Amino acid sequence: MGNPDAEIEDIAYHSAKVQKRTLFVAVGGTKADGHAFIEEALDRGASALVVEREQETDYGVPVITVPNGRVALAQLSAAFFGHPSLEMRMVGVTGTNGKTTTSFLIESILKGRSLSCGVIGTVNYRYGGRVFPAPMTTPESYDIQRLLREMLDSGVTHVVIEVSSHALDLRRVDDCHFDVGVFTNFSQDHLDFHGDLDQYRQCKERLFTAIIPAGKKAGHTAILNMDDPVGANLWQRVNYARMGYAVEKRASLWAKDVKSSLNGIGATIHTPEGRMKIQSPLVGEFNIYNVLAATGAALALGIPEEPIREGIELLSAVPGRMERIENDKGLEIFVDYAHTPDALERALTVLRPFRGKGRLITVFGCGGDRDRMKRPLMGRKVATLSDLSIITSDNPRSEAPESIIRDIEVGFISENGRPVRREDLERRIETEGYLKTEDRREAIGLAIRAARSGDIVLIAGKGHENYQILGSQRLPFDDRSEVRKALVKTWAHG
Repeated sequence: MGNPDAEIEDIAYHSAKVQKRTLFVAVGGTKADGHAFIEEALDRGASALVVEREQETDYGVPVITVPNGRVALAQLSAAFFGHPSLEMRMVGVTGTNGKTTTSFLIESILKGRSLSCGVIGTVNYRYGGRVFPAPMTTPESYDIQRLLREMLDSGVTHVVIEVSSHALDLRRVDDCHFDVGVFTNFSQDHLDFHGDLDQYRQCKERLFTAIIPAGKKAGHTAILNMDDPVGANLWQRVNYARMGYAVEKRASLWAKDVKSSLNGIGATIHTPEGRMKIQSPLVGEFNIYNVLAATGAALALGIPEEPIREGIELLSAVPGRMERIENDKGLEIFVDYAHTPDALERALTVLRPFRGKGRLITVFGCGGDRDRMKRPLMGRKVATLSDLSIITSDNPRSEAPESIIRDIEVGFISENGRPVRREDLERRIETEGYLKTEDRREAIGLAIRAARSGDIVLIAGKGHENYQILGSQRLPFDDRSEVRKALVKTWAHG
């Protein structure tokens, strides 16, 4: 069936990307089945097919049947691009929260050593001064291998990849050969995709139990959070080099004398080689875990302590992660990506002690077409820890915003939250309780208008994102820009 010596010049998993002499790999997508697009791929010039089930039609090209199209795509892509991960030092970072900040810290340390570093992560994909939008935290296997080849060819020696649970489940990092794997923490998220916490946990663990052990790198190392039950459990099951880090107990790496303020964090970190004092501009005591994780990864890569300390202290901020919005109105305003109950609680817990006689004001929502179970949980966290809360839209997607907000409000009702009047906020009457509005721009404006000198404002959920997804539309929207506009508008009109 077809010419077995057909020339292949590229691989595609999306029919729209097929050109002449392309191998089309039909995979079952989350929304569409690639097998339904075989005819389109052939019309566009596909010279061979990889499919998951026998085809009744003779397409006149070679057809290879495999048990799992995604596994095949990963294997084929790695081979097609010459297994680039074997020729660079690779760090994979996974966990519910902290992946992005840990990746930025590792990058800062590597750059401080004048090492050429590439990053594939939530904020963007970047290397060699080039920056690309990140449509997803961890791209499809073909795109990962293509990026790695481009990085290698441009002189990159070290790569940091944020490895999402989706990527692990969908086999996107199969055939990536990691030197270091980092586990940050585990809490509820993505249950719309994984079904339950156990399935979600198993996906996260797969980086350490399947991907790294299958790699061909000698001396690969796991860096594990020992204060997290999942990390502690992995410690018992990993049978290769490992390094634990902790704050609440002693481990290979542990921190003591942790001090936190709205200007950053400080601590003494004990390492297998001694101890070092660090002072980081990153806001939030929870960031000490990210500092420890990055330190462990750097040590595993053979980087000495002094360059590690310098790299940590050089990173002044991470986009959308407790990012301070400077202003001259006496307000402390932060934009944060916190979109899980655990992350939101951490952010609020960090900020609450510093509000003094002022209030902690929170604007947040929950994404549509995602885990509905976390919505009332997030509502309860905010109701408990904030003085004034504005429930609004995040990325509603195909869901009705009012329906999402009602789910969140259940958490406020369970904590006896008190609704407040919009006119009180607009008139800048000091009040406490919660208010609902579907318009995120209006919500941010109300929060800034309600705030007084000494108040702390947290805009949570979207962080670095510069868009909002309403229905099928992806519209420009940036929390940070909206805060700055609201500041100007509020004080321009009194």
